[in-house]
Amino acid sequence: MTRERHEITRADIMDMAEYAKVRDARRKAVTEMKKNRRVHVGPDATAYFENYDTMWHQIHEMLRIEQGGEAQIEDELRAYNPLIPKGRELVATLMFEIDDPVRRDRLLSVLGGVEHAVTLAIGTEIVSAVPEDDVERTTAEGKASSIQFLHFPLTDLQAEAFKGSDVDVVLAIDHAAYGHMAKLPPAVRQALAGDLD
Repeated sequence: MTRERHEITRADIMDMAEYAKVRDARRKAVTEMKKNRRVHVGPDATAYFENYDTMWHQIHEMLRIEQGGEAQIEDELRAYNPLIPKGRELVATLMFEIDDPVRRDRLLSVLGGVEHAVTLAIGTEIVSAVPEDDVERTTAEGKASSIQFLHFPLTDLQAEAFKGSDVDVVLAIDHAAYGHMAKLPPAVRQALAGDLD
């Protein structure tokens, strides 16, 4: 699968009966593709970098699960299209994945504002994440959502540097309650370079 477009339209949505016929193959392909679009940052956070294919799959799975028919399609397009990179950005779903509900709640309760503490370093260039503004991801009490949607807008020079191999690319969370970073492996960089026009 290759991402050639920046937006999913109604014309891209399959009939659910037809989707059922290709679902297993599509799921397998997306699962394989996602292996090189995932970066663990510290013990509890994982960034899943999205693209056209991951969002196409997500929309179809939501339509299959909720069975809302035609009336649901526009809502799904509105929800997931913003998470498709637009050519000069990377887009990630950052998830804090902690099985123990007590430990999860304890961490999230002190992670307020984490959506503003994520950066992507491309050599010496620092790109600050821009959180999706669909809903507030930190409560008034300072508790963070376990899921954050982040955009990394790149300049032309940053995009070219990202595509090259001369500099390291590091994803970092610099929050008082969670400070970790991870260097992007070559396979991940190669996969994400395809998101940049």
